[in-house]
Amino acid sequence: MLLKTVLLLALVAHVLVLENGLLRKPPMGWLAWERFRCNTNCDEDPKNCISERLFMEMADHLAQDGWRDLGYVYLNIDDCWIGGRDAKGNLVPDPKRFPNGIAFLADYAHSLGLKLGIYEDMGNFTCMGYPGTTLDKVVQDAQTFAAWKVDMLKLDGCFSTPKERAQGYPKMAAALNATGRPIAFSCSWPAYEGGLPPKVNYTLLAEICNLWRNYDDIQDSWSSVLSILDWFVDNQD
Repeated sequence: MLLKTVLLLALVAHVLVLENGLLRKPPMGWLAWERFRCNTNCDEDPKNCISERLFMEMADHLAQDGWRDLGYVYLNIDDCWIGGRDAKGNLVPDPKRFPNGIAFLADYAHSLGLKLGIYEDMGNFTCMGYPGTTLDKVVQDAQTFAAWKVDMLKLDGCFSTPKERAQGYPKMAAALNATGRPIAFSCSWPAYEGGLPPKVNYTLLAEICNLWRNYDDIQDSWSSVLSILDWFVDNQD
């Protein structure tokens, strides 16, 4: 019964999400957060820190170990990649950990038949305290991601108010679309509003997002996965 419920939820979400030609099927790939978190200590832990090296290595695994051929094509950067903003206000990656830049990683992923996803936050800071995307930076950041040839954006919701999120997520959806580059939009918005109506307007969400997060992050444990599945079972009505 649980499996049937999960499959039904997946099918319903697939039917209702934003129709921009992207993610006609549920996306599959690899995301850094659950395992590598915000490890930025590349001096002492170079193999496990959030860095260009890590994502190139994981891209190689996806391509060479058969995952890409099974449909696991997204290589997704999560929090802790940002170095700051330059003199013009553009986001820049940490120069030590990403010496060749994000566009280089996108090109590398594309050369292997993969797609690159990136992370930002609709707020003053990301969840781990790096520069976020405030309302006045939405268009600029969308253009930056497009220039880097990014294929997906996960937009988190830390350090923002409900009003800012209500303005920011639709604004980012429009800004991504205006770039002309196909960038799938993953919205964490519902998770910050309790995940349920009436606080979450799923009609609007389906118009602006390709996929979204309703509940807790997945932690590095099976119990975490089960708790998330249980939440969907308990709230499917």
